[in-house]
Amino acid sequence: MSEPRKNYRKRAIGEHELHPETLMMTYGYDPHLSEGAIKPPIFHTSTFAFSSAEAGKAHFEVAYGMRKRTPTEERGLIYSRMNNPDLQILEERLTLWDGAEEALSFSSGMSAIATTLLTFLRPHDVVVFSEPVYGGTEYLLRNVLPQFGIISIGFKAGLPGALEHALEAAHQVGQPGMIYIETPANPTNALVDISRCVELAARYSTDEKRVLVAVDNTFLGPLWQQPLQHGADLVLYSLTKYVGGHSDVIAGACLGSSELLESVRTMRTILGTMCDPATGWLILRSLETLKLRMTCQMTNARYVAQFLATHPRVNAVHYLGFLHEDSTAYEIYRHQCRAPGGTFSFELEGGEAECFAVLNALKVVKLAVSLGGTESLASHPATMTHADIPLEEQLQMGITPALIRLSIGIEHADDVIEDLRQALEAEPDESEAGAWNKQAQVAL
Repeated sequence: MSEPRKNYRKRAIGEHELHPETLMMTYGYDPHLSEGAIKPPIFHTSTFAFSSAEAGKAHFEVAYGMRKRTPTEERGLIYSRMNNPDLQILEERLTLWDGAEEALSFSSGMSAIATTLLTFLRPHDVVVFSEPVYGGTEYLLRNVLPQFGIISIGFKAGLPGALEHALEAAHQVGQPGMIYIETPANPTNALVDISRCVELAARYSTDEKRVLVAVDNTFLGPLWQQPLQHGADLVLYSLTKYVGGHSDVIAGACLGSSELLESVRTMRTILGTMCDPATGWLILRSLETLKLRMTCQMTNARYVAQFLATHPRVNAVHYLGFLHEDSTAYEIYRHQCRAPGGTFSFELEGGEAECFAVLNALKVVKLAVSLGGTESLASHPATMTHADIPLEEQLQMGITPALIRLSIGIEHADDVIEDLRQALEAEPDESEAGAWNKQAQVAL
């Protein structure tokens, strides 16, 4: 082992522990192994040459679980479906903010979620999940997993006793295998108590089956919420959102203990759901500015939410910074969240038509799904991200026709506020987009 190689994971200078935002520039990468390049190259290769046949054998023994790595042994490079230098560097840096033992990157947030659930759930297992969740996750839980004999039972996020009732129902029909939560909920910002989930998971675990707690932390993490610190077993991300942060990549991640992630790694290798090297390189770039971007977005969102809360056409603003101090949600927020984040929703007077008129009038804020990018985005959850959920269920989840979701970017907050002001006060849209919308409604 060369001398420079010894320090490429160094976390401290003497007794001084380095902070995550500093480690994002260097951790997991040794420039001396890449011709001195300050930034990691993109390793566009499908396969890797072994130094010897014995080395190839050793790499495969570890990759296929035939033996465990020794404490000083690196995970050998074999094939980019198994591992790649860009992904290894990315995965090491992803562990830093959350304090995870290991991380795995995936081709999308949904591939991370699907691969993880298929790793740990088996026929007759029950997954208890909070609602609302991201629309793709809802579809996976409600429509795909049952085809494999896995039962899904939802509970309303923020409703007292809902989780307990769902677990009891799960116990009656099968063996609870996982509590899956998205907190804050998409798009209502309802909170789920992670510590309570961990407590109940332990209660329903058996010698044969441990109930895992998995948290989709896309809305607040990894800066403003760190579920592993509250006892969660697994943390999931759509890296497309805040971590990627530029609306130019699709990727996901799963974080947790080395023991649990080894099983996920095996499933990822067989399913082929890993991230590609170029995407991994782009996310490495984005991690360097994550704190700067998320802090700016959080600050801007506070100003925008304050404006909307005083506008006469706005009936409610679902923003974590507005929680009442005497509410259960506020206690959960104070316990597990560090800041209210940059994504929230608000409700207009009226319904779908009024929302569409405002959305069509926006000039700075982009009308698009997704969140966490440098640009501000607005969408209509009831007809877009959660469109496949029946209306009655949408209403039970708090997704009303009057709800608009905002993801605030890094523009000047005054410009975003002025855009929302003019959109809220604009005359009904007679533009081409407005005309198309009217024709579509007639056709439906």
